[in-house]
Amino acid sequence: MPSIFKSIFLFSLLLFFSACEIQPVKPWQRGTLAKPEMQLVADELENFLDEHIYFSKEAATGGQGVGGGGCGCN
Repeated sequence: MPSIFKSIFLFSLLLFFSACEIQPVKPWQRGTLAKPEMQLVADELENFLDEHIYFSKEAATGGQGVGGGGCGCN
């Protein structure tokens, strides 16, 4: 019985890793990827304000560089 689980696990692992493919960025794709809307954070100020509101409402800080407590003051 354990050998069946082991073979199923190995097969699923092989299936999972067969879908991974690393493709380098082509020179003609770099212009598209450099656009501001393609960044993880398109607008730094909007991201800062969203994080500040989130941590003010959650009454917790840390990990995002936002100081202050639950009251919303720094």
